[in-house]
Amino acid sequence: MKVTFDIDCTPEEARKFLGLPDVAPMQEVLMKELEKQMQDNMRSLDPETMLKTWLPATIQGWGEVQKMFWNQMSAQGMNPAGGASKKASTSKSASDSGNKTAS
Repeated sequence: MKVTFDIDCTPEEARKFLGLPDVAPMQEVLMKELEKQMQDNMRSLDPETMLKTWLPATIQGWGEVQKMFWNQMSAQGMNPAGGASKKASTSKSASDSGNKTAS
């Protein structure tokens, strides 16, 4: 057996029916306070100060991405500073040492 009830009411009516508190006045006060704080902060920060505040973190973040990229490249033997040739020379010296012991 399946029973379906279709209730047509507003959220406010449902809140009152279920006995839930009305938080709208608290939300309005909180939003006004938040808006006031944001406006005060925006007035105190000039564009130059905002850039100085935000840019170092952004630049540092890109630096970390670049370091991670280069670390991955060097781990694959593709380091432009000689990683690929170092890998080749290591395998060559290993084969040379094998030849010396065989002689």
